[in-house]
Amino acid sequence: MIRAFLLALFLLVSAPIGAQAQQSDLQSILQDYQEIVASPSRRTVGPMLEALAASGLPGTLGFLEAFQNRDVWVRGADGLFFYVIERDDDQFTLLDIATGEEVGTADKSEIEQIRPNGGVRREIGSALVQFQLSDPDIERRQAAVDAIARDLSADQIGPLSGAIDNEADPDLKARKEMLLGMLIAGFGDVPEERITAIETLADRSSVEARAVLNQILRSSSEVAADLPEGENIAGERIVGVDLSREEAYLELVDAGLAPQRISADALRAALVENLADGAVGGVPVDELGDPARRVDAYQALAEAGQVAPFVTEDEITAALAAHTFYDVYAEADASVTRAAEEALAAIETRVAMGQAVDLGLDALSLASIYFLAAIGLAVTFGVMGVINMAHGEFIMMGAYTGYVVQLVIPDYTLSLVVALPLAFAVTFAAGVAMERLVIRWLYHRPLETLLATFGISIALQQLAKNIFGTQARPLTSPGWLDGARVVNDVVQISYIRIAIFVLALMFLVLILFILNRTRLGLEVRAVTQNPGMAASMGINPDRINMLTFGLGSGVAGIAGVAIGLYAKVTSEMGSDYIVQSFMTVVVGGVGNVWGTLAGAALIGSFQKGIEWLNPSNTLAAQTYMIIIIIIFIQFRPRGIIALKGRAAGG
Repeated sequence: MIRAFLLALFLLVSAPIGAQAQQSDLQSILQDYQEIVASPSRRTVGPMLEALAASGLPGTLGFLEAFQNRDVWVRGADGLFFYVIERDDDQFTLLDIATGEEVGTADKSEIEQIRPNGGVRREIGSALVQFQLSDPDIERRQAAVDAIARDLSADQIGPLSGAIDNEADPDLKARKEMLLGMLIAGFGDVPEERITAIETLADRSSVEARAVLNQILRSSSEVAADLPEGENIAGERIVGVDLSREEAYLELVDAGLAPQRISADALRAALVENLADGAVGGVPVDELGDPARRVDAYQALAEAGQVAPFVTEDEITAALAAHTFYDVYAEADASVTRAAEEALAAIETRVAMGQAVDLGLDALSLASIYFLAAIGLAVTFGVMGVINMAHGEFIMMGAYTGYVVQLVIPDYTLSLVVALPLAFAVTFAAGVAMERLVIRWLYHRPLETLLATFGISIALQQLAKNIFGTQARPLTSPGWLDGARVVNDVVQISYIRIAIFVLALMFLVLILFILNRTRLGLEVRAVTQNPGMAASMGINPDRINMLTFGLGSGVAGIAGVAIGLYAKVTSEMGSDYIVQSFMTVVVGGVGNVWGTLAGAALIGSFQKGIEWLNPSNTLAAQTYMIIIIIIFIQFRPRGIIALKGRAAGG
């Protein structure tokens, strides 16, 4: 009722222009409740708040804020209330509580600060929230709604429902309606209205909605000889299934329905305390080494009334069998709790599906990153058969190229447009140089190729450290890639990951087009399948190998720019992707672009699935993934999509 009056007060504040002439009446109302204002308590402050709400005076809101912040003073001589400005000479300037104008001065001994306690301040704070629900300032309205959401209570239903129709902002209006539904579901007076509100909550998956439903379904554990009549029973608990034998008996003891069990230490202490003439309870000391005789001695003491009774296992069994253990809802209306259970079950099902979709999106995102990192390797290793351990460093070179471009071009969108082709050109040239100077002399010598490219990898890392230092460098994404696409409270994916996914699709199409629809692709496939026959047809295998290696290196450079927008840019960043890149190519099928795509999808899904099962240990997840892949290769050594014909035989 108080909240409704306060809301009415706020709506009246801006209504009649003639109210400006009533500001002096605010002091009169406070004087009617002078003792309550001067010495407020949570139990007595209500009538004063109701009177202020009914007055419709414009100075009331400011007074309540000052009252809550302990900025109201009372003059002892006449009991009038003021705001004050303190001066250096223990003199105070008095301000009118309605207009804020100076109305005189007072000595420190003549006035006293009003200090409402925490309970009163909470009451005033709740009242202020209701005022703010219809404040012209949208930020204050949002703050009021946030305050209600943090502490839902039954007395907020009326004010909130009255502040919905006049809400101009559609998003805030929807939030108010959602909160009103939660309030009615949790605190409504009419069961039918509560059930309708609960059914509405079933269409949501927010944490707030689940919290309201869980609040309705809160229960306590009870024990009795029989299930009580008239209680809203949540369910029975079975000893040995829902709770252990020991836990069940402790509940009986706590409820005063069974005697306390005697522990072994307590039994031993009781025997020692009652030792007399070399015996305890008629049992000689030399026989107390036998546990059964210790029990006999204790029972003899219990029969004599010297110690508490001893509870046997048979007595415990009988006590458990004679009582029923159950949970009882705090909500008395069974129809309400039944509706809440159905709504919560529907929400949990939807949340589980949302989590599965979110996990799938994470796996797809990771697969896109692995595909970008591995597609260049699929060309050099999968098509040419060259084990290039420096492939990760081409990714690193592409990322640093993007960083340097951003130093020159501060516009992140334009710098990204420039960086992608430039990274391809830089790493293409580096790949061609590497193939001409090193790789061409090591064809068909895999061990020497591995060692040589591993040495080049180390050299390139050190060169990057010498140029850029050891600290991570920023590769900033454009503003339009900030944030995330939020589907609901469970499913969301960042725009940068969406962009990487789109880029991966573009490169899939580009590589397939080059290999299947261009003369270069035709010659690459010819040299791959039969170099001698290709040479006899006028194709230069050395030139094709050089261009193929350069193409794979250039694609790695572009992948480096994309990965740099998402991950750290350091001299070691290539090492984070080289193992996954090789696994992607091998698992998918060597020499097959579609296989690389399948391998990236499989590895990304495996890794995200294992991380979901073991979220606290990412390193363990990667270890498990490698083990799974090793097992997979044992059954499909040529990968998911194996080449056929001559190309399959190398």
